[in-house]
Amino acid sequence: MATIDHHAELTRAGANINSGWSRFTYYVRRYPLGAAGAAIVIAFLVIAIFAPLFTSFDPTTTNPRTSLAKPGGVHLLGADFMGRDMWARIVYGARISLIVGIGSTVLGCFFGVIIGLLSGYYGGWLDLITQRFIDIMQALPLLVMALLMAASLGPSLTNTIVAISIPIIPHVARVIRSNTLALREMPYVEAAKAVGMGETKIAFRHVLPNTIAPLIVLGTAQLGSAILTEASLSFLGLGVPEPHPSWGRMLSESAAEYVRTAPWLVIFPGLAISLAVFGTNLLGDAVRDILDPRQRS
Repeated sequence: MATIDHHAELTRAGANINSGWSRFTYYVRRYPLGAAGAAIVIAFLVIAIFAPLFTSFDPTTTNPRTSLAKPGGVHLLGADFMGRDMWARIVYGARISLIVGIGSTVLGCFFGVIIGLLSGYYGGWLDLITQRFIDIMQALPLLVMALLMAASLGPSLTNTIVAISIPIIPHVARVIRSNTLALREMPYVEAAKAVGMGETKIAFRHVLPNTIAPLIVLGTAQLGSAILTEASLSFLGLGVPEPHPSWGRMLSESAAEYVRTAPWLVIFPGLAISLAVFGTNLLGDAVRDILDPRQRS
């Protein structure tokens, strides 16, 4: 009997694996660009997490003897004007970009969800006041708002995350509020009220879980914008300061003076930024199509 049960468990496990693999291959065929975007994002995550495995150079160590070394040989992508290995700085720069991008997106989504959920569910004067503040915040583009916050907070890794997360809050709050306005009229919410459940408990237990799908779509889309904004702030000297290797700061240090004599100092950081933003945008479009049937072609 035990043998039969064991064989049945193995059969079910094999069926689950086959089903999961079939679903995976279906999505890859159905959304090839999304699969390419996911591969790019995963590659950057692996490089960022296991950076010491991809390079033996310290990104902050200078060597005057290898200043402006051309790509090839020991320095795969060359060296900058201070003799720092470009490949090492790009690899470790992926950590900074992903930490800032993911951190600011998560922080902005967290506060945006809370504000949008309470504003949409309770309505009334709370919704009126909240939406007017959101209108004021959305009057400025994300980069302009991030510039104002970064200039007031000062350049540091933590301040950069906070500066980029604040402009994300109103976008997330608006999306969550619009979903909450529809969800609060659903029959299961009325049933929860009928059995005496508290309003706040209903909002967080029954309404909030049903806003996860649009939140994932929005968060994935905002990740690319956050990475690009971090690079822009660092380029202007308001983002992540030295000695952290930032792709945007690498461009600002080399763009004006070395673009002609050492173009690799501009090309490779620019390609890294473009590829990271491109991958997150492709992934965001695919996630949107998968989770929102109205967007499917």
